[in-house]
Amino acid sequence: MLGHLIDAWKEMRRAWAGLRRFQQLPRETKRFVFYAESRADWAFLEPVAEALKRRGNEVVRVVSDPTDPVLEQPYAFFVGMGTPRTILFRSIEADAFIMTLSDLNSYHLKRSAHPVHYFYIFHSIASTHRVYRKHAFDAYDTILCVGPHHVEEIRKTEEVYGLKPKKLLKHGYGRLDTLMHDMARQAGAQRKSGGATRVLVAPTWGPSSLVEHGLEGMLELLLKQGYEVTMRVHPMTQRHEPDLAHALAKRLANVGSLRIDPHVDTTQALLDADIMISEWSGAPLEYAFARLRPVIFIDTPPKVNNSEFGRIGLPCLEEDIRGQIGHITLPGHWEEIPKRIDELLRESDAWKDRIREVRDKTVYNVGSSGEVGADFLVGALEQKQAVKHE
Repeated sequence: MLGHLIDAWKEMRRAWAGLRRFQQLPRETKRFVFYAESRADWAFLEPVAEALKRRGNEVVRVVSDPTDPVLEQPYAFFVGMGTPRTILFRSIEADAFIMTLSDLNSYHLKRSAHPVHYFYIFHSIASTHRVYRKHAFDAYDTILCVGPHHVEEIRKTEEVYGLKPKKLLKHGYGRLDTLMHDMARQAGAQRKSGGATRVLVAPTWGPSSLVEHGLEGMLELLLKQGYEVTMRVHPMTQRHEPDLAHALAKRLANVGSLRIDPHVDTTQALLDADIMISEWSGAPLEYAFARLRPVIFIDTPPKVNNSEFGRIGLPCLEEDIRGQIGHITLPGHWEEIPKRIDELLRESDAWKDRIREVRDKTVYNVGSSGEVGADFLVGALEQKQAVKHE
């Protein structure tokens, strides 16, 4: 117990020091400030940040994860999850504050007292009106949308609730572009023949998660069938149930070797897998659209964080396209899964064009969202300056 208290005290001291260092930066350096609550956030933010740097712009990074590797870079500051972060949000002076944190202004993280332009970048391809809370995006000035569904949903939400229209940009999805880039880079690597089929299980977090709907039984069956199984651990599971994945692996050790992948910010597990099993996580959409391979969806209860989503009157993308990019199986019907895996793998070539067509209708600027996003940010600030000097 004492050790934990000492570690927490050290981390808080480090956060206060990071806040002071950030506040001492010259104001002109704080043109583009990115915030990442978790190191996993950079999978969505980094393509835009790197594109800005390639254009010669200084990029400042503020992070809450003490293990975030970007802290080794210049202009990166640790502020933790406590009071220093709250103070930073309320007092920040910057031209653009860019993040993938929803619910700004709804809880303790507020907009600054100073004039700052807030940009939101999505960390999921999923729809906005059911998975996210009711006021998730209200406090942002500009939203970089993944696809047409986001534009339609946000505009309808503004209409239903009488909100001031935000600027909506046709951006795309940086995580998808990174996956596709890494896949192309690995294209020459040859897999050894005769290896077991590699299955990636990627549960979401919360009541919809496979964790709550028989995950262990499904993993046991897959291991008994001789599949090479990797479980990708959701960041919220790592935070709230840090021992869960390894406890599962230990209990199943007599059945087979369950691999645990806690690194959701990397792409390797998605690139290695022959097939993915999930439910309502955002990962299966990323996997299907990058790999052009079908997914097995376990039909657990959908993830609902906005009880008023029905007022928007639009379909939810993550539910609407599941049948177009994979197969849906009921929870507990685990004996069906090996048959479905074999079937989908046999038909994988036939799925490619089908999934590519869905992807290209769903996501803007496939392969170039980082450059497009950087153009948007620079243009928005230039427009703001022009208006200011009129």
